[in-house]
Amino acid sequence: MKRKDRDVRFETVSGMQVNDIYTPEEIRDFDYLRDLGFPGEYPYTRGVQHNMYRGRLWTMRQFAGFATAEESNQRYKFLLEKGQTGLSVAFDMPTIMGYDSDHPRSLGEVGRVGVAIDSLADMETLFDGIPLDKVSTSMTTNAPASILWCMYIATGEKQGVPSEKLTGTIQNDILKEYIAQKSWIFPPEPSMRLITNIFEYASKHVPKWNTISISGYHIREAGSTAVQELAFTLADGFAYVEAGINAGLDVDDFAPRLSFFFNSHIDFFEEIAKYRAARRIWARRMKEKYGAKNPKSWLLRFHTQTAGCSLTAQQPENNIVRTAYEALAAVLGGTQSLHTNSMDEVLALPTEKSVQIALRTQQIIAYETGVANVIDPLAGSYYVEALTNKMEEEAEKYFEEIERRGGVLACIEQNFFQQEIADAAYQYQRAIDKKQRIQVGVNEFVDPDEKLDIEILTIDPAIERKQVEKVQKLRRERNNLLVRDTLDALKQAAQGTDNLIPYILDCVRAYATEGEIVQTLREVFGEYKEKPTF
Repeated sequence: MKRKDRDVRFETVSGMQVNDIYTPEEIRDFDYLRDLGFPGEYPYTRGVQHNMYRGRLWTMRQFAGFATAEESNQRYKFLLEKGQTGLSVAFDMPTIMGYDSDHPRSLGEVGRVGVAIDSLADMETLFDGIPLDKVSTSMTTNAPASILWCMYIATGEKQGVPSEKLTGTIQNDILKEYIAQKSWIFPPEPSMRLITNIFEYASKHVPKWNTISISGYHIREAGSTAVQELAFTLADGFAYVEAGINAGLDVDDFAPRLSFFFNSHIDFFEEIAKYRAARRIWARRMKEKYGAKNPKSWLLRFHTQTAGCSLTAQQPENNIVRTAYEALAAVLGGTQSLHTNSMDEVLALPTEKSVQIALRTQQIIAYETGVANVIDPLAGSYYVEALTNKMEEEAEKYFEEIERRGGVLACIEQNFFQQEIADAAYQYQRAIDKKQRIQVGVNEFVDPDEKLDIEILTIDPAIERKQVEKVQKLRRERNNLLVRDTLDALKQAAQGTDNLIPYILDCVRAYATEGEIVQTLREVFGEYKEKPTF
């Protein structure tokens, strides 16, 4: 007698229907060499390196930064001591929004959700005792990315490390700010100018640097589905490629240093399929549409972070398990770099104990599970291949719609992306509220007597006063005539067509603050105002 199915929805976390069984029928038109191929070979469905983790494990990064540069420097040294292989800098909101710590709008926010960086002096302190020719650094900053990148370059100079030896990534993805995260400063046109200026400068002077991390992570955290994350992220990537070409750059001069940043959510197979589809789509577009000749331009290299939006304040220890499965999906999907969220991040910035558990999660996957021994072990699975194909098909539908509407910038102005994400977020939350989707500890398996008994990291309010005093002391003691001259030169250049990176570097070296540089550019470029939608 055949048993009845459980009375639940059999679908992915994004709402895709899942069959009860997958057979060769689901991938009837599948062609091994065309659709799958070999690792390290076009179309890179199976990975961007021929031996993947047998040659080198993914870079283990823990996104970190809080309080002042001194405190964050100590956290970085702690993480490196525990076996982390790359740094990832979290900046506080004033830094992200281009305000100095003593600006009125910074009140109460200094050092709260990341490290406060006002000037080159702070960046020097942040990496004191950390040789920049030996460590790869990722910096999550977008609107002021050019300024913080210049501070990093200048810090390398202070250490005696030439820019040619620096390795790392700046997020620098302003389009997803307009779409999802909302941390913008300037309007799209000058923002894209700054990005292409970075492409050009880095190709000549910082050749090992990833000049942008095109980010789907924040799109997913805002509530998108996996397909929307995939489609909107790659559409942004295509827009950056076109901006570089339109700025007069050869695609093969900058495309090899483009990188991506994806979310790893809780639906194991859906996430793996997303990464495999992403590599295939990107390779085909770069080769066939944009005419890239260098195979390195075809590679979609990406960092992954486990899903913050999947974590729960209830029963927070469960988040260790969620993070482990999400990290495993990222590894089986072929990530080049990985951050594992800590169990307490839904409550506060992570403690040293929780961040060590998160790092140990990656190390257990790498050294104990055996999954790093074989490349793309799920290839050939009827389900995984069918789901990969479905991801690609659905993403292509979005690409057609975006093109029909006039491109990425037009879609931002029309609030197309924002509305699609909002609708998806509503449907997801509605399913949880109706118990059509179970979240352990939230809407099922609830502990009514639960008491929060884990340590929470708190930021001393005295930190803000200390940082304010520091930036004000800097202004008193630096060469203010030199600062004024460099800012004036930047303003004049911004009014023309010169590459702005050398001018920003001059300002940084003179110890102009981030807020002063941003304000100088704001006077020329103006500020972006989002068009409201109802």
